[in-house]
Amino acid sequence: MLNRTGESNMEIPVRGGSRRMREVELLIGGIIVGLMIAMPVGPVNILCIHRTIEGGWRSGVISGLGAAAADMLYGGVAGFSITLVVQFLVREQFRIRFFGGILLVVIGILYFFKRPEPLNAQKQDRGSAYSDLRSTFLLTLTNPTTVLSFLALLAALGMGNQRQWWLTVFLVIGIFCGSMAWWIVLSSIVNNFRGRFNDRTLLLMNRFAGLAIGGFGVAVCVLSRTWL
Repeated sequence: MLNRTGESNMEIPVRGGSRRMREVELLIGGIIVGLMIAMPVGPVNILCIHRTIEGGWRSGVISGLGAAAADMLYGGVAGFSITLVVQFLVREQFRIRFFGGILLVVIGILYFFKRPEPLNAQKQDRGSAYSDLRSTFLLTLTNPTTVLSFLALLAALGMGNQRQWWLTVFLVIGIFCGSMAWWIVLSSIVNNFRGRFNDRTLLLMNRFAGLAIGGFGVAVCVLSRTWL
């Protein structure tokens, strides 16, 4: 059947090879987007570095897992073009970011006054692992403009168009893998230098982490008022 321009508007079935190539393309694109979202320095990066120094590689990776899960959630919202969710996040971004800023200030205060345990006495238990994952997951979620960053990056990479849902699944999996890869690499690099830190250095790291995270929180609270 021809349209007005004389071109056929019949949908050409996707062959198996083309389908697999499209899946790989979206998977790799998702990995790139996940890396670009996770790599910029922010409070979650500081938390991951600090927890790796304090609790070891596993603690840092678990912290990164929480952030990667939140990135995957926001990436799914952007990838599936869930308009209602995007509109809600944009409309309520002041309240969400203000809550996130308060949370960062509280975490910063706790870290500033926290007395570190000796490195040779620290053990990672199930409760602290869940706490590490939960805190980074919530912190990442309290930045609703992340979904807008995903939308912009997907559009810039030519992946912002509509597609079958199962293809978008590959994109979202790639976003998680890319984000998680960054946290694994970061934790591995920091863990290699962990032996050079002593108890006094850990105390100074707590002070620095507390000031940096609290400073991010104050900045978020102040800047969020400009988006009213």
